[in-house]
Amino acid sequence: MSFKLAPSILAADFNQLSDAVQLVNNSKSEWLHLDVMDGRFVPNISFGFPIIKAIKEVARLPLDVHLMIVEPELYIQRFRDVGADVITVHYEACPNLHRTIYQIKETGALAGVALNPHTTAPLLDDVLEDLDMVLVMSVNPGFGGQKFIYRSLQKIAYLKKARTERNLDFMIEVDGGVGLQNAQALLQAGADVLVAGSSIFKSEDPIKTIDRFKEIKRNNVFL
Repeated sequence: MSFKLAPSILAADFNQLSDAVQLVNNSKSEWLHLDVMDGRFVPNISFGFPIIKAIKEVARLPLDVHLMIVEPELYIQRFRDVGADVITVHYEACPNLHRTIYQIKETGALAGVALNPHTTAPLLDDVLEDLDMVLVMSVNPGFGGQKFIYRSLQKIAYLKKARTERNLDFMIEVDGGVGLQNAQALLQAGADVLVAGSSIFKSEDPIKTIDRFKEIKRNNVFL
């Protein structure tokens, strides 16, 4: 089984945003990852509806929209309307998580739930069967370019084991500090989608870097 690569547009040059989207369009990537930050759930603000709508007009790949915001349930339909194909909310931001998951599903988008580094994977046990994806944050959310937290591998392995034992089919996505140096370990642990920002857009040749990611072969090693 191959894996999906989702370059994070947050790491691109926003003066050349359309060019960055076209670069991803013309690469071997499968998704385009968009980080939405509100300055409340995380100490940073990124972009919102107008930017996502503009990206959708250029993008030829599904938009993987990661909501690092409080009260995401107030905005789910609007994010879908401007082009989100995958909508991921944070466990820590949703007091009525099951309801929010089905709110996403009712729009026709894939539903994901993200876990901050301090949030343990078993907290999702009661909703795993309802999810299309679990996003494991391998850095603290809010800023790009942070150092990868290697304890995240154990969380990924737990989710993979739970998926197998319960015969579920949700994807496992990893976001934060992902690069060529740790991609193999992430895939071995059970990751299905790798979000890479700085390691792609800050490299000398982003297309070549994407090609190198896609040359990595996953195997059946279980950590």
